[in-house]
Parts: sequence; structure tokens; C-alpha cells
Amino acid sequence: MKIILFSLTKIAHTADDLERLFRLISHYGFDYAINKEFADLVCKVLGLSIEPEKIYDNTTGEQPADSVMVCCGGDGTLLEGIHRLSNKQIPVAAINFGHLGFLTSATRDGVEELFELIAKRKLNIQPRTMLMIQGESIGQMMALNEVAAQRLEATMIKVEARVNQQLVAQYNGDGVIVSTPTGSTAYSLSAGGPIVAPECGCFLLTPLAPHNFGMRPVVIPDTAEITLEIKTRQGKAMLSIDNRTYTLHNGEQIHLCRAEEQVLLVTPHNISFYETLHSKMMWDVDIRN
Repeated sequence: MKIILFSLTKIAHTADDLERLFRLISHYGFDYAINKEFADLVCKVLGLSIEPEKIYDNTTGEQPADSVMVCCGGDGTLLEGIHRLSNKQIPVAAINFGHLGFLTSATRDGVEELFELIAKRKLNIQPRTMLMIQGESIGQMMALNEVAAQRLEATMIKVEARVNQQLVAQYNGDGVIVSTPTGSTAYSLSAGGPIVAPECGCFLLTPLAPHNFGMRPVVIPDTAEITLEIKTRQGKAMLSIDNRTYTLHNGEQIHLCRAEEQVLLVTPHNISFYETLHSKMMWDVDIRN
């Protein structure tokens, strides 16, 4: 079995964290691959010498089918790791070295348990829907959380949204988010969108600071095809795809639909989506006290 390690230099890794990680890989006899940024950090902190053939850069390339990607960081690190994973049929687990960590499957204290589950092949794996995005400026990409078309300059933009070629709305304001159920607890939530259980077959259209106060989030089936047409006064807008950003020009169209591939996300054992909401959103805290 092979562990595909991924992390970013902005994550606050300690020497103890890194030593524990490589000790567990050695203990279970796992082979491993590691992204270049993370490898440079590990070599600097631990003084290890990592063979060049174990290091990958912008994409993992082909890896054995029984591999598991382990992302060390928060949700943003996980999203970037998924973008670099060539074979989306490889399960992805995340150790929360970040903050909120809605998508992470283990904490710093749960690393040993995670690796034991990997070794015993007892991971709890949940398929997650992805968005397929196509556009002139971006080509073809996929997103696990969301796609957001938003203003790049100080003035508002207009985004014309169509579902199956039917006009839904012309969003005048900061823009609009198209979110998967997984992404409903991310950017869409902060913009006033609903929380959706990950197994629901839908997408969300959530306006960003709309000029028309009557604008509200819309839930649509994930079998729909979505078109966003960007109209700007200054000539440019921004498109964010999960944690990556791109520049769009006036009049560009972005086409979105459900991707054929899914992400196989490792989720904690015996902890449901609703229990995660209680914990992360602090819904069990009585603010009256």
C-alpha cells in the first residue's frame, strides 16, 4: 500500500508532527510519495533525504490503485491535494492541522488511529459529487466545493445564470456561487446559503451581496446544466474554483454540470455529518449562559 502525502508550506507543522508521520509510514511498511513543497519542508525540519522518484509536483501522476492520499492541513489543503490527484478513485483523507476543518477525517491526536485504519483497510469512505467547469479562459476543470463568479474591481458585476437554458436570475452585486452539497458549509454558507447534507443530489446558486434584496439562494437538481454569463463595467471579473482563482473577461460564459468522477472522501468513524455540524458550528453551546 502507498501513502500519497500532500501539504503546503503555510501549514504550521512541528518537528513532532512530521516525525510521527514518517514513523507511522515506516511502522506499517507503506511506500509513499510526497509533493515537492512538503518534501522541501520535511528535509529542512527533519534532515531527511527523500529520493527524487518519491517526489511529485503539480500532479501525482499514476499511482497504485490501493493508494491513499493523506493531506496534512485544513480544508484548503485538502482541496488543493484533490486538484493534484490524477486518479480520483484513490481515497483522500485529511489530518486537521488547520482551523475549522469540515472535510478533515482526523486531528493531530488521531493520526495513529487513521494510519491503523488505513493498514487494516477499514476506512469509512463517502463518494462526493464534483462540478465540471468549462470556459474559454480556464479550459476544463473540476471543483469539489464551489465555483464563484465575482467582481474583481470596486464596481458591481452582473452574472446572468441559466439552468437548462432557462433564465434563473441576473445577479447584480458581487457575483454568485455555484456550490455542491460538500461546499454548502464553505463559501456559500458565509453568503447566507443553506447547509445541505453531502448525499443530497443538488447544487446551490447563492448570490453574493445582491443589489436586489429579494434575491435568495436557489437549490437545483445536480442533473441540471448551468451557464453563467459574466457582464462587467470594467471589463474583468474573477472566477474562483475551490482554492484557485482566474481572471474572466466581459461577456465570457462558464458552463457547469455534474462531473462523471467523484471524490472518495475518508470520513471519521462513528461521527455523522450532523454530529460534525454540532461540533464545528457550536450548536450545542448555550449562548444564554
